[in-house]
Amino acid sequence: MSLSSFIPLMTVINYSLHVLFAGSIPKFIGLQNYIDALHSDPFLSAILRQFKFTAEILVIEIPLGVALALTMPKKGPWVGFIFVLLGIPLLIPWNVVGIMWRILVRSDIGIVPLFFNRLGLYYNIAHSDVDAWWTVVLMDVWHWTPLVVLLSYAGLRAIPQEFYQAAKVDGASKWSTFRYITLPKLRSVLIIAVLLRAMDSFKIYDEPFLLTHGGPGSTTELLSIYTSRQVIGGFNMGFSSAVSLIYFYIVLVLCYILYTSMKKVGVK
Repeated sequence: MSLSSFIPLMTVINYSLHVLFAGSIPKFIGLQNYIDALHSDPFLSAILRQFKFTAEILVIEIPLGVALALTMPKKGPWVGFIFVLLGIPLLIPWNVVGIMWRILVRSDIGIVPLFFNRLGLYYNIAHSDVDAWWTVVLMDVWHWTPLVVLLSYAGLRAIPQEFYQAAKVDGASKWSTFRYITLPKLRSVLIIAVLLRAMDSFKIYDEPFLLTHGGPGSTTELLSIYTSRQVIGGFNMGFSSAVSLIYFYIVLVLCYILYTSMKKVGVK
């Protein structure tokens, strides 16, 4: 397994040190491709958009997931039914999610434009940067918030009821109970949720590409879409290899930061 990963990685590193177009003779240029990438405004903009996207979905999905988990019943026939509903978005393939949302936001037959038109508002992801961006964010929230809900629900079920009984005897308010008992006990689970969602957000490709193709313009061109376009559309194998390795390094550093944070709170 390690060998099958090592050989492609070494190949990409080798490509990144050359000027290499499809069918051409490689020319060694050292680190110039990396320098060009780090001075490329479209690439830097894609990085900023990626971090913005990751930050926004975390700010929305983590609190929303915890809030929904707190409202779920702890026992009874409705628990299984709710679990099924939460599992449906998670079981849908990524490309199908993108196609579904593409249909939902179509200007001629889509439910979303119809809803905004009834409110007297204009909505069109092909013409509005704001509409396109927040539609991509909303699509991710719909797709992956159930994961946070399930993780949070499992964490809530693992908290001993004795803590809540003691808080009730002491006369603690609901907010104080949540702040000093529920939230600290959920900390490990929430860090795992943050780690999973942050990593997934950096590799998201199918959904936004099928929904907006990175447009309008480059409004929703996340890092994965930019990198794939350099490989497939640019045919500059050297430059695109350097871009993909910088992409890999960013994800690696982010993983390390999150993993270090997890170790500090005792998550194994």
